[in-house]
Amino acid sequence: MEEQNLSELFPEAADKQPALTPEQTEKLEKADQLARQILEYARNTLFMNLRFMKTALGRCELVPYMGTVSASSNCFYYYPPYILKQFQENQNKITRTYLHMILHCIFQHQFVSPYINRPLWNLSCDIAVEKMIQELHFDSLDKTPENAQSSVFQDLEKNVKYMTAEKIYEYLSNLKLSDQQCQQLQQLFEDDNHDVWYEGAEILQGLQTGRSYVAAQKMDRDLQEGAESGNFADREAQRKMWQKLAQQMQTDLETFSAQQGNQAGNLMQNLRAVNRERCNYTQFLKKFAVRGEVMKIDMDSFDYNFYCYGRTIYEEAALIEPLEYKDVNRIREFVIAIDTSGSVAGQTVQKFIQKTYNILKSQESFFSKVNIHIIQCDTIIQEDYKITTQEEFDEYLKHMKLKGFGGTDFRPVFEHVEKLIKEKEFTNLKGLIYFTDGYGTFPEHQPDYQTAFVFLDDEYNNYRVPVWAIRVILTTDDIMEK
Repeated sequence: MEEQNLSELFPEAADKQPALTPEQTEKLEKADQLARQILEYARNTLFMNLRFMKTALGRCELVPYMGTVSASSNCFYYYPPYILKQFQENQNKITRTYLHMILHCIFQHQFVSPYINRPLWNLSCDIAVEKMIQELHFDSLDKTPENAQSSVFQDLEKNVKYMTAEKIYEYLSNLKLSDQQCQQLQQLFEDDNHDVWYEGAEILQGLQTGRSYVAAQKMDRDLQEGAESGNFADREAQRKMWQKLAQQMQTDLETFSAQQGNQAGNLMQNLRAVNRERCNYTQFLKKFAVRGEVMKIDMDSFDYNFYCYGRTIYEEAALIEPLEYKDVNRIREFVIAIDTSGSVAGQTVQKFIQKTYNILKSQESFFSKVNIHIIQCDTIIQEDYKITTQEEFDEYLKHMKLKGFGGTDFRPVFEHVEKLIKEKEFTNLKGLIYFTDGYGTFPEHQPDYQTAFVFLDDEYNNYRVPVWAIRVILTTDDIMEK
């Protein structure tokens, strides 16, 4: 292949012509075959050296397109002339590019918010991926980029504790880089095109209109099938698939591939970050709703047949009126326990209480009369504030003061709640939420009500709770966001 003249085989005009001659088509089909062989060779090389990635490596289908290289949820898009040129320059280049793209997929970098700063997110993802690749110490990779990247890594490591794309993005956002600075950094780390992350099926439609260079009809069919099969239509299903693969990788690295796992510190950090439990706190609070009767028109139980029949007989008088009560899920009795040890004290605690209240209020989750206890505790009970109305909750939030700031022991709260139950303070308590940093002594026995420990964590720790408890992990951003 090295003896072939690429400029003659792939003239610049050929890939832009509206139609291809049979000779051009034959040449380009041969180029596509060679490019596929190179990509398959790169994949096999990675498979032999990185066994913990075996399932992920075989997940993406190779699809030619008009560009350089790019990866979506389950397709690798490649431009054959680009692949051949890169392979001629350095046979290990494509192997590094393949690993670069598969890591983007594993860490779900392509599932981004439409409101994100795209250039900065692209840069952050590429930096995170290149840092992981560097630490793998994998010989069958092109090492050329690493020298230019080293100074940037040194600066980042001083300021970013966890080299995940999210943390790097947050740090770079605060630096307020100019477009020129961002572009200069991007040149050091960029190895693939990220447009398909943002455009999805629309980008594929655009590629179709640009005319294929390898068997035009076949490529159009491949792209159309890729779009219709759910590559971009069902993003959540694809995200869950890569989430499962990331969990398998983490398990493998922590067990069978322990030696490689120890060498790849940032790889493990990124896996812990992507595999951490994500919780919709609004949906979670519904677990603690208690069914009860409220005065509200129940349109679901209204029978229009009888209503219309009555109007035909009695004209203006309705025969059947809708029921004036309805069974709904709302909270009547509830406990919010706050760990007031020094590690979680401050504005964050107040924001958590405010967020919990706002969710309940916006969901109309309260009965008109409630029995909610907000308990502050470190190693002992510092305060138990009872709330029976929304007005009392509003008043409490205005004047809330934290008390304690000692160690952490969860047991006093449960002992206190059991005492309240025996004293008939609660008649049908179904839920207790304990907001904490996670380091304390749990009660030995399961209570008769649902219990959730909400951990405040920004550092990807793996908290353990008793089998009878629910674990919820929130970051500071989760709590502070409106």
